[in-house]
Amino acid sequence: MSAPALRPTLPSRRLGIIGSIVGVLALMAAVLPHWVVPMVFPPPPADQVIVDTGHRIKDRLMARVKGVEYQAPKVEKSAGRSWSETASATAISLGLLAILLSVLSLIFREERLLAGVAAVLGTGAIAIEISFVMIGALILIAILYVVGNIIGLL
Repeated sequence: MSAPALRPTLPSRRLGIIGSIVGVLALMAAVLPHWVVPMVFPPPPADQVIVDTGHRIKDRLMARVKGVEYQAPKVEKSAGRSWSETASATAISLGLLAILLSVLSLIFREERLLAGVAAVLGTGAIAIEISFVMIGALILIAILYVVGNIIGLL
């Protein structure tokens, strides 16, 4: 009777594959809404935003002159903004889940390549979201600087 042939066991790949899929979904949630949402829910025209801002400034100045406390009108979120915020939260959550699955994959001694792919995709999705926030902050700082120069504050 011959001894049974020993087959090399392959490391499990379950958590790495799930983490990679979650990482791809996170990356899609981080990138696609920045192109899709403005097409589906276009932002208001710039001239309308400028006129609305001018009216709010005028109302605020009139309230100050009259000695009355200014109460800003309630502005409800647009559908586009709501979708963008939801997509950002989803992207960050899925990115963190992909990183967690990557770590668990390494702890359970699964294939390292898939664990690395899941970690990179999750980290990339989070980095994209952070970069969009930073770009928005830099644009806001630039606008405030220009307005400050025009008014003569800076």
